[in-house]
Order: sequence, then structure tokens, then C-alpha cells
Amino acid sequence: MIEKIDGFEIYLNKTSKRIIDIDINDEILNKLIFPFNKFDITALEYKPFTRFTIAKSLDDLTDNKLSKFLNKIIKDRETGCFIIKPKKLISKIDESFLIKLSTAIAHLIGIPNHDAMAGKYYARFHVKHEDKSDSYLRKAYTNMDLHTDGTYVKEKTDWLLMSKLEEKNAEGGETVILHLDDWEHCEELFNDPTGKEDFIWGSPKSKNISYKVEHPVFSVDKNEKPEISYIDQFPEPKNMKQGVFLQKLSDNLEESKNKIITKLPVGSTIVANNYFWLHGRKPFEKDKNLSRELLRIRGKFFSKN
Repeated sequence: MIEKIDGFEIYLNKTSKRIIDIDINDEILNKLIFPFNKFDITALEYKPFTRFTIAKSLDDLTDNKLSKFLNKIIKDRETGCFIIKPKKLISKIDESFLIKLSTAIAHLIGIPNHDAMAGKYYARFHVKHEDKSDSYLRKAYTNMDLHTDGTYVKEKTDWLLMSKLEEKNAEGGETVILHLDDWEHCEELFNDPTGKEDFIWGSPKSKNISYKVEHPVFSVDKNEKPEISYIDQFPEPKNMKQGVFLQKLSDNLEESKNKIITKLPVGSTIVANNYFWLHGRKPFEKDKNLSRELLRIRGKFFSKN
């Protein structure tokens, strides 16, 4: 799925033909500086329409080709994932610019969910040497197993965007992703009736979600192909059968030989369809000066109405 858009370099990812790489050239980045400077981060947080304004500024530079292309990728079962980044980090690009760029990209795809953990439409979080959190999200030296997002909330979570804002003294910590159609054990686990049962899904206190939800691990799309909603930390098995199923699911995901392991540079944004892509992170090597800051936006596609 290669397309020509002036100001962008588009090519297949070296590790997987399912992932589309998009590099933004300097000419586009320089043209974004003025419209992005019109709004500070507080304005974007408080006034949702400003997020669409900067998204339109980006799309207008491509005669609206970019939004169509991104939606085509993210909704296509054969791909469903892209990595977009500045071709090089020019001096005028800082964390504020990267947050605005991520916001613009997200608003070409859909409407972000309210992120209860941060109380905003996005969340920023650090991974550091020492951590006292109640989630694997910030635990640098523990493997973050493959999972999807939004398992414990009522809102639809069609897609996930993650941007790397900053990274220092980081060895390891590679991004790990797996397409459901490439998973060797998908058919076996999908055809197990237990996976279609309702599971209870909760969350730790840091997520700021007071309720629990119920839904199965597996469902199907409009073409009867498997979709998954799963994370290892949050299901609460109702019985031995569900507990054993979840252990088998977890083991078979982590043992997959078709996982894609990649190191994403600072400034890069990965966007994936949340129904058939799972994601995780390898552990870092220990370093007391380790620091990584990520930005997360997740949400639903625009309604056709």
C-alpha cells in the first residue's frame, strides 16, 4: 500500500509488509510551525475544536490526501498499522510540537477517548529506573506482555496512537507488536468456546476507573474474522476454566515466533488498529539514568453519519 504524497516519503517497513512507514519532510514540518504555534497545549486540552484546526492544517498541506491514506491503512485488515515521523528532528521541533503533531494525526482518524488516567484526551507517562506504580506500564525492567488497549473501559477503542517524546540512556525497551492473522495459535484459541464467554475486566487505582466491564476475549468483524480484546493484568477469571484459558492465551502470545520487534526513534508515532494488532514492550537494561517519555492517544473512528 504505497502512495505518493508530496512532502512525505512512504514505504513498507523493513520488518513487516503490514506496516507502512511515513517520513515527513522538512518542507511540511516548517509549514506546520506557524499554525501549530497558534495554540498552546492548554488550548488543545481545554478547547476540543482547536485539535481539529491543527489536524486540518496538516491535511491541507496534502490536499486532504493524508487523512484518506491514513484511514485506508488503519482500517485495512492486511495492514492496520503505520509509523509516521519527521524524517529528521529539525531544531524547531520540541516536545510541544510533537504533542501537536500527534494530536493532528489522531484527529485525522477519529475522536480520542477521555483518558481517565491523565484526565485529558491524551496521557503522558515516564518510564524510569525507579517506579512505584501499580501497572506494568511504567515498570522498566519487566516485560510488558502483548495486549490491546481499552479492555477495562466502556468507550470503544478502535485505534491506539503512541508517540516517543523523549529517551535517554535506554538500552532494550523495544516495541513488540503482533498481527492477529500472523499468530500461530489464533485459530486454536479463537475456536475455544471459553474465549467467547464474558470475562470481568477491572483496573488498578492509577487508571481512575471505578467500574468494571464484562466482555469476551474474542469477537468477530463484519467478515467473520477474529478480533481480540485482551490484557494480562486486568481480567478477573470467574472460574478455573477461564483462568486456565487466560494462562494458555498469555503463553501462546508470548511464545509466538511472528512477533515484530522494532526500535522506534524519538519523534516517531505508531498508530495501530486495536482489534487485530497487539502490542507490548521488551524490558530495558538496568540504568539509574534511564528515562523515556511516551504520549498515548486512543479512540474511535469517525462516525459515517
